[in-house]
Amino acid sequence: MIWDPDPEDLLEERVRELLERMTPEEKIGQLCLVNGAGGHVPDSLRWDIAGGHVGAVLNEVDLGTVNELQRVAVEESRLGIPLLIGRDVIHGFKTVFPIPVGQAATWNPDLIERGARLAALEAAAAGVNWTFAPMIDIGRDPRWGRIAETLGEDPHLASVLAVAMVRGFQEGALSEGHGIAACVKHFAGYGASESGRDYNTTDIPEIELRNVHLPPFRAAVDAGVASLMTSFSDLNGVPATANALLLEQILREEWGFDGFVVSDWDSVPQLAVHGLTADDRESAYEAAIAGLDMEMASGTYREHLATLVAEERISPHRLDAMAANVLRIKLRLGLSDRWHTDPGVFPVPGDPEHLDAARTTAVQSAVLLVNRDGVLPLSTHELESLAVIGPLADEPAEQLGTWVFDGDPQLSVTPLQALRELLGGSVELRYVRGMEMTRSWSTEGFAEAVDAVRGSDATVLFLGEEAILSGEAHCRADIRLPGVQEELIAELHAIGKPLVLVVMAGRPLALESVVDQVDAILYAWHPGSMAGPAIADLLFGEQSPSGKLPVTFPRVTGQIPIYYAHKNTGKPATPENVVHIDEIPRGADHHSAGGSSFHLDAGHTPLFPFGHGLTYTEFEYSDIRTSREVVSVGETLAVDVDVTNAGGREAEEVAQLYVRDPVASVTRPVRELKGFQRIRLAPGETRTLSFELHTDDLAFHGRDMRRRTEPGRFHVWIGGSSQAHLGTEFEISHPSEE
Repeated sequence: MIWDPDPEDLLEERVRELLERMTPEEKIGQLCLVNGAGGHVPDSLRWDIAGGHVGAVLNEVDLGTVNELQRVAVEESRLGIPLLIGRDVIHGFKTVFPIPVGQAATWNPDLIERGARLAALEAAAAGVNWTFAPMIDIGRDPRWGRIAETLGEDPHLASVLAVAMVRGFQEGALSEGHGIAACVKHFAGYGASESGRDYNTTDIPEIELRNVHLPPFRAAVDAGVASLMTSFSDLNGVPATANALLLEQILREEWGFDGFVVSDWDSVPQLAVHGLTADDRESAYEAAIAGLDMEMASGTYREHLATLVAEERISPHRLDAMAANVLRIKLRLGLSDRWHTDPGVFPVPGDPEHLDAARTTAVQSAVLLVNRDGVLPLSTHELESLAVIGPLADEPAEQLGTWVFDGDPQLSVTPLQALRELLGGSVELRYVRGMEMTRSWSTEGFAEAVDAVRGSDATVLFLGEEAILSGEAHCRADIRLPGVQEELIAELHAIGKPLVLVVMAGRPLALESVVDQVDAILYAWHPGSMAGPAIADLLFGEQSPSGKLPVTFPRVTGQIPIYYAHKNTGKPATPENVVHIDEIPRGADHHSAGGSSFHLDAGHTPLFPFGHGLTYTEFEYSDIRTSREVVSVGETLAVDVDVTNAGGREAEEVAQLYVRDPVASVTRPVRELKGFQRIRLAPGETRTLSFELHTDDLAFHGRDMRRRTEPGRFHVWIGGSSQAHLGTEFEISHPSEE
């Protein structure tokens, strides 16, 4: 019998061999991630790399420079270990896809995986082999600027899409050299920052941390993600950068992760700013013993780890483990054989396949929120003239959104450009900017906009947020349309012509004040390079909208946080026990009898619920049934439903399955998403959908922080949003009870 060694065994042997040959300084060097110089190699960086003091470089995308950096590492350093080259490849590289929360609105993991794969190819052509993406923090506060980077508010949806992105980035990366290593972030709880302010404190009970915020990270780890990045934020009194519960107990011991963990930018010395440590030396110590492997940008590891090891405060075994975690990923990437990048083997920027994928993703990411009296789709046969109004109708850079360091605005096709091409000379198009930018407080351009609208058969209004208003460190306290946009809508509404609002934004906006003043709302997020063709196709019915909200839209900012998977409370709000502030009689006696959980001036419902999204047809759900009324723990049941396209257009629908565990050892949400399917149906077509539910899918972490499924009755619904009303019940029993 011939023994065929396991590749991972050979890899671990190679890691051990390298560690045995390395000095402590060289091991520490592998833990140092430094910022590039922007297109050249300074002597200081060259010397550091040649001396084995740098293991990774970020923010260098000039290919000649990257190849030279790698050459120095491979040919001039003692051990010839290549570098990791990191970059924020968040939603595309040269070709830009919709922002991640927009991609989440597609509810299409195959499409998202394809986008990540194409972005990886474009980045790899520049020598990048590691991306700081995807960001999979649960986002339930739209004031937070970084909700633009999230995959939404729901753990199940975020988990499925996180796996898709990781696979897309890493396809072939860890063996064949075609992709790049992924880094999921921010571990963990960053999306729960107080007041929606970036970098802010997060206080999350461990039970909520495990049930809500950690599942996407666990899914990514199980999918083989190469690395994780810690959160900037303080988590329950211990900043994530030095949080052993996260980095050692959960990530390493419970989940068995064997990649490496990198800090966020400068977050190790920030431990002293938080007040956890007194100085950089102690910050390096706390981060290292907690399980942080690599330090980004700052130099506390380089300055202090060797001394801390010499003083036996940090054991040599800990240092070896940290270095091994980095070396393991470099070996899996095969960097020794592919450190030099030949751009000729990669697609060129603007490749038609990439632009087509960006266009398809933009189409499926747009969510039709409102469509009164079927005003959409517009028809070239019924229009002689169309007014196009707004500061975002023709802004190639703004439509790309946040985190587009490498995005090429020259690849952008704007809505105005696409509408002109689509309409040709068949419909007169009148374009007026109306406002200089979305934040403008001047109404100087209103008069021209009013004239254009009065002289046109219909109007498409492009409003929302410039890209700079969302993303890191760009949080808002008031998430209404900024500037005088609401006033512009009011003036155009008063004219009485059909008015379609297209919103480009990096977050959900509070639209209650304008929702009744427009005939349709198409929420396009920041759609990326191919925003124009995608939106034009949707407006004129070349495509039917199919996006579904991955986040709840509040009526007003004061409702935040508002999300569909809330707890019931002891006094849940219902339509019968909610009263509006204007309905309270003057001089009414104050009492709490019959009170419930709601706002007097906003009610208890969102403006648009999670999962909501209209299309140009009607889908009907009927005959929900389960394969078994009782299922034992450890088994699977099927939940089936019939879906019919009852309208006159072929279109796609995202069918969503929700469950509720009404009685449990800890209180559970009123609904939780557990499955979804995207389907295309012709007019009149009916299809039976089958969802498989394993009892493990209904497990949760209880009072003892252990994950288990509890027997009992469960409710289940299937429909087109989180407010699906078609439901049934089933029971889970202990194996001995059935």
